[in-house]
Amino acid sequence: MNAVGIDVSKGKSTVAIFQPGEKVVLKPRDFRHTQSGIGSLIEIIKGLDGDTKVCMEHTGRYYEPVATWLSDAGIFVSAVNPTLIRSFGDDSLRAPKTDKADAKKIARYTLDRWTKLKQYGHMDETRNQLKTMNRQFGFYMDQKTAMKNNLIALLDQTYPGANAFFDSPARSDGSQKWVDFVYTYWHADCVRGKSLNAFTEHYKSWCKRKGYNFCAAKAEKIYNDSADLIAVFSKNANTKMLVHQAVEMLNLVSKTVESLREEMNRLAATLPEYPVVMAMNGVGPTLGPQLMAEIGDVTRFEKRGSLTAFAGVDPGKNDSGQHSQKSVPTSKKGSPHLRKTLFLIMESLIQRAPEDDPVYAFMDKKRAQGKPYYVYMTAGSNKFLRIYYGRVNEYLASLSESN
Repeated sequence: MNAVGIDVSKGKSTVAIFQPGEKVVLKPRDFRHTQSGIGSLIEIIKGLDGDTKVCMEHTGRYYEPVATWLSDAGIFVSAVNPTLIRSFGDDSLRAPKTDKADAKKIARYTLDRWTKLKQYGHMDETRNQLKTMNRQFGFYMDQKTAMKNNLIALLDQTYPGANAFFDSPARSDGSQKWVDFVYTYWHADCVRGKSLNAFTEHYKSWCKRKGYNFCAAKAEKIYNDSADLIAVFSKNANTKMLVHQAVEMLNLVSKTVESLREEMNRLAATLPEYPVVMAMNGVGPTLGPQLMAEIGDVTRFEKRGSLTAFAGVDPGKNDSGQHSQKSVPTSKKGSPHLRKTLFLIMESLIQRAPEDDPVYAFMDKKRAQGKPYYVYMTAGSNKFLRIYYGRVNEYLASLSESN
């Protein structure tokens, strides 16, 4: 049997091949991620006598193309959690951290776990695109938060509190009323420099032009609030440029976020489990596609516990001799992206408080018992995933029977 250990990095992979007894078949060698590079690797692996298994860590997204290329070539590939490789003993006090050392360690791990390795099943294009979109969505949401905070920091020096005048949600194009407002009224003097009647008329025309509802009482309140504000920056061209640039950057990233949100929902709707997932409490057109993107094909998990372990919300154990710790932190060795989505769903459940929902009832019970926030949120995430696993698998099985 031949154990192929691959340490994947950007643009290349370092490969080592061992046989039982740590007989070296191929010393650690780099293969570029090109047609010729991967082609030569496939040729070497297929030229080996006996059973062959390839193993690599599933870190980031670098491993996916390599795993897919080898799998499509008919080679057994297994992608394992890097924590398992890291904790695998090398029977050595030295712990070098190089690509060559890692490739050899993965090859040794492959030999040791030969019968337990699970074959990699690469996602179909739709699920892969949905997962990639979700990662991009998260990235741009972080950028949006940074841009929003930047704009508010500028307004604190030109028009303090202007961001709190309106609480209207974002439109489908990503625009928000308070952001559009400060683009036009970028300094407190833009409002209080006019008479109340003049501002009211100007604000009324602005609302009509932008498609917002007009309220005379709101205009009066804004005018009165603006009259007593202190602006650090004076009303000049430089101040206007700073605020306008900040607004334009925020609007650009907000439009991107909303575009991704809409496309993710459209793409998720093509997956068979979509109606079941969207019917679950706490899940909407934003969190539903994110949940489906991070879980992927639920049928690849053998049992409910496999899914909760993948998310890192499975309860730990700490028993030794007479000692038995009652409260043990969860593993957190799974997908941080999935855990984040689950926590957002739990937050949604807590805000809506659907009394007939078993997950909310479970979390509410834990809260009543005085459990800390992270304890009942994690416990709720675990229960939610177990219900998700059962409902989606049952629905997919019914579809298979009907076909």
